[in-house]
Amino acid sequence: MTRQVWLKADDTVGDWETRKRRITAGLEAGVDWVLVDGRDVGRVRNLGAVNVAAFDNDDVHVMDAEADEDDEPDVAVVGKGGEGDGTMDMPGDFAGSADLSVLRQADSADAGYVEILDERYEEFAEAVAEAADYTIVVGEDWQIIPLENLIARIGEETTLVAGVQTAAEAQTAYETLEIGADAVLLDTDDPDEIRGTVAVRDQQRREQLELRWATVTGIEQTGSADRVCIDTGSLLDHDEGMLVGSMSRGLFFVHAETAESPYVASRPFRVNAGAVHAYVRTPDGGTKYLSELESGDEVQVVDTDGHTREAIVGRAKIEQRPMFEVSAEIETDEGTDRIGTLLQNAETIKVATGDGRTAVTDLAEGDELLVYYEDTARHFGEAVEESIIEK
Repeated sequence: MTRQVWLKADDTVGDWETRKRRITAGLEAGVDWVLVDGRDVGRVRNLGAVNVAAFDNDDVHVMDAEADEDDEPDVAVVGKGGEGDGTMDMPGDFAGSADLSVLRQADSADAGYVEILDERYEEFAEAVAEAADYTIVVGEDWQIIPLENLIARIGEETTLVAGVQTAAEAQTAYETLEIGADAVLLDTDDPDEIRGTVAVRDQQRREQLELRWATVTGIEQTGSADRVCIDTGSLLDHDEGMLVGSMSRGLFFVHAETAESPYVASRPFRVNAGAVHAYVRTPDGGTKYLSELESGDEVQVVDTDGHTREAIVGRAKIEQRPMFEVSAEIETDEGTDRIGTLLQNAETIKVATGDGRTAVTDLAEGDELLVYYEDTARHFGEAVEESIIEK
């Protein structure tokens, strides 16, 4: 599930300058959506690139076909000033409510906003979810509001957006019932809470990989090959690197060049990943050939505990260098499997062994290497169920 952060910035937040500061903080932090009043859609687009959801206003028709394209929201929201926000008496029959009538009209609105005040509003939110692509539910006390019920009952027919005010509340919303809300609507001016909520979102999106030990069976000098340094737009930590290898089923952990050397300065943004034919793992769980990488692509960064994050490639630097062929064996359910890769013959390339961070030039048969292994074939980087022999 892809988690999202929505930022509330309608006129209940304050005047435009107040809203602008909040939106700017959200853009800088990396929120996915901004929720505003219809009259502010163009203003938000002038501030930066972000998805915009908007309440309809009496003086702005957000779905007007003749409106300027910049004033059209990506998602139109109903419920503010209607049954959904508690300012009107709840009807006995939700099917006849004004908000639901709008949602059920083709090309009228995409999202419903519901403030959960009691069980009747829960039922109303369920009815909204049947008609809306997005269902936004907000409450003052999530200890009382049964978010669990909404998650269990609404299912996958809508994107459920839960109102929160802190990063801690966001984490709870994402994890409720081990399923969680699809998104959170954050209502705060605090830049730290905005950044913290985005960080929680990012953590929810990331894989946790199970890394295993393989035993080195050979380390041999070969001739020269075209090798690739992946220079990212991020600074990598000392225990981080990437997963690379000649066989997609078995990828070796190669450290980033964060360590100082008597010969060259550290390059904490770089992983010297091996020869152009090799695979590198990507954030979507796929792989790419090193030769295909170019500026703007995303690669997966992993640490020695299997925690992952994504990084943007700044450049892929290809040069001819002398190489080592590293071979290793790993125990699987089917027996022993052999995997391997080509790494540059240089003491600055480090791998993770049972003895810690080790230069590839110091590897020996019998050493244990940290790897990621999955018994599956790949076609154009995607896992497939077919028999492929790699050797």
